[in-house]
Amino acid sequence: MVNEKIIDHIKTLIKNKSQSDLKVELEKLHPADIAELMNDLSSYEARCIYRLLNNEVAADVLVEMDEDIRKDFLDILPSETIAHRFIDHMDTDDAVDLMRELDTTKQSEILAHIEDVEQAGNIVDLLKYDEDTAGGLMATEMVRVNENLSMPECLKEMRAQAEELDEIHYVYVVDDDDRLRGVFPLKKVSTSPSVSKVKHVMKKDPIAVQVNTPIDEVAQTIEKYDLVALPVLDSIGRLVGIITVDDVMDAIREQAEKDYQLAS
Repeated sequence: MVNEKIIDHIKTLIKNKSQSDLKVELEKLHPADIAELMNDLSSYEARCIYRLLNNEVAADVLVEMDEDIRKDFLDILPSETIAHRFIDHMDTDDAVDLMRELDTTKQSEILAHIEDVEQAGNIVDLLKYDEDTAGGLMATEMVRVNENLSMPECLKEMRAQAEELDEIHYVYVVDDDDRLRGVFPLKKVSTSPSVSKVKHVMKKDPIAVQVNTPIDEVAQTIEKYDLVALPVLDSIGRLVGIITVDDVMDAIREQAEKDYQLAS
């Protein structure tokens, strides 16, 4: 939690150009607290802080910022800076949320600067979905394994994919056409014989939603089955993303805030 004493101290450090001390203070704060801090800083002070954050923390802070303040901040940054400083270090769902706040010209400029073609392509695909559907809110980062892998092969594949992820909620099982077949319980890695194939130990027919499923229906499904994440499928059953309970709750809260503002 950021109190007035911390805010005043940070402002003093910025004014005195005490960058080393300022960096130490920022390292003590959670990205959400730094984002809250930004609400009480001038554009110049905010830029001073961002210069001292590593790329991963800077991206997390941007996600947590108030939408209006974030938009004002992005409007003064070059598209190349946004691409390399923020988008490159975000999950696709967060990147898409950010991109939706910008006009189409700036979106195109940012996409042109993203070096990872697959990431850029995922963002373009997700921008096509209505933001109030599972497709518009899902992320493409997940761990998936083929149903025909053996236990050793499965473990190797899981480790390789996990290196690129911050969190692993579930391991999803797909067939050769990427259609969702099941969910793989992590404890099965150590308890199943090495000769077993994933399809023999997976939990079949997992709960899933379609890309066009409304967010309120997604929320009801997550609550009903007590899930932390939900796989998202296209019209022919291929696994295209996941949506987490945190993302759903954030979306519902934002929609409630917008409805309240419209009613005021």
